Amino acid sequence: MATATWSARRHTILIPLVFVFSLAGAIELSDRLMTYVRSEFGQEAHQRLQDWQRLHQLARNAPIDRQLRLVNSFFNRIPFVSDIQHWGEEDYWATPVELLTTNGGDCEDFSIAKYLTLRAMGVPDEELRIIYVKALELNQAHMVLAWYKTPDADPLILDNLINDIKPASQRTDLEPVYSFNGEGLWLNRSSGERSRIGDAQRLEHWQDLNRRLTESLRH
Repeated sequence: MATATWSARRHTILIPLVFVFSLAGAIELSDRLMTYVRSEFGQEAHQRLQDWQRLHQLARNAPIDRQLRLVNSFFNRIPFVSDIQHWGEEDYWATPVELLTTNGGDCEDFSIAKYLTLRAMGVPDEELRIIYVKALELNQAHMVLAWYKTPDADPLILDNLINDIKPASQRTDLEPVYSFNGEGLWLNRSSGERSRIGDAQRLEHWQDLNRRLTESLRH
């Protein structure tokens, strides 16, 4: 679908995206949402949302390493599309439903979808960080998701650039800048040191994303 069409329809896409997303462990998509998606975006979009629910059911009780692999590979199948091309904006952070319905997104969207899906599976917030990095080989800003077995562990990196999940120490192509989750915001250094610099709500796009998630729960 053309960029102008996505951009013009964005708000009509958001309004009906009614679903129950609980960080306590549920991804339930309403009948209203599923009917709307099938009508407006077709059977393939409808199927992607069904597959997301099945992924949650399949992996919610699995060991963490299997959860990480399944979630990473599931979202990495979605085509990369820049925000300008997809939404007509420089930087738009999509919800997982928007990502799956429109079948396109960028690194922020992939990382956020993986984070929220793992949280819904019961992975504790303190074990997950969305990390803003510089991709050195591409010489551009990038975003990944990290899982920490312990607070001081070498985290595993879930990245849409590669399908392999590797420890951060092996991702010398990534230079960390800052990280966040639902609990805080940290300044990161290549040495692995982190210093808390506040709350994630300081990030405007994170605020906007959470507002849209919250509004969807009120319907």
